[in-house]
Amino acid sequence: MMERRSAFIAIVGRPNVGKSSLLNKLLGEKIAIVSSKPQTTRTRIMGVLTEEDTQLVFIDTPGLHKPRNDLDRYMLRSINESVAGVDLCVLVTEADEPVAEEEKQLVEKFRSLDMPAVLVINKIDTLQDKTVLAKQLAEWSVLYDFSAVVPCSAQTGDGLTALKKEMRALAAEGDFLFDEDTLTDQPERVIAAEMIREKLLRLLEREVPHGTAVVVERMKERNDGALIDMDATIYCERASHKGIIIGKGGAMLKRIGTYARQDMERFFGCKVNLQIWVKVKEDWRSRGEGMLRVMGYDSSDFDS
Repeated sequence: MMERRSAFIAIVGRPNVGKSSLLNKLLGEKIAIVSSKPQTTRTRIMGVLTEEDTQLVFIDTPGLHKPRNDLDRYMLRSINESVAGVDLCVLVTEADEPVAEEEKQLVEKFRSLDMPAVLVINKIDTLQDKTVLAKQLAEWSVLYDFSAVVPCSAQTGDGLTALKKEMRALAAEGDFLFDEDTLTDQPERVIAAEMIREKLLRLLEREVPHGTAVVVERMKERNDGALIDMDATIYCERASHKGIIIGKGGAMLKRIGTYARQDMERFFGCKVNLQIWVKVKEDWRSRGEGMLRVMGYDSSDFDS
């Protein structure tokens, strides 16, 4: 019998560098929402990849940015706790981009923890001139002694085999932490809510979706699991935003619901009867921990 190995791995980096896309591609399943807008991920999303004798448990973290409200501070605390509690960090940066101040701060965190880290240079598929990678690698190499540096594309999958090989090599001997068929620790209601929020991010004006939260109020199977009835509420911060989310004659809300339902049916493997309401909770992101808990953010992340 092969000796089993496992590792907790935090995926960290600035907003919009492709952390969630990388996680989804590694798992072969979409569990983290993806958007071209920054700060898409708000909570720590755990994904589990079990291949042969090795189990890699990934924590996808929110992008590093300067906090402006209670939600931002919650997200920043989530990153710090994730980095401090793992065996390995994967720092994702974007091809042909200079090292940002937030990334330097992360490297200092690695140094203080003596943390093994792998540098992933993502989006290499967007490069016209691959020689720029050499300059970028030189800039990073003086900052930290990375265990490995892997250029890759979360979009095409190029380089991911090499990345998995490096991570497997850094896993420690020990039994698996989850059952072999586990994909994520996220409750189904949370995954469904995030699918709706992704459509808000993709379809709405830039300032609107970051002031929204989605809560799945009811989720019930019927017909022996062939159909799920689901009620969800979209919370926004202003009455004007509510009008934008609903759209003329309800057209925008219908689009949001249709696209979200299609994702849900693919993920859950059954039909979904999705009903969505829109409510206003003014400035909910700045109304303290109690309101954030109402919106579904884990209360254990407020204890530090």
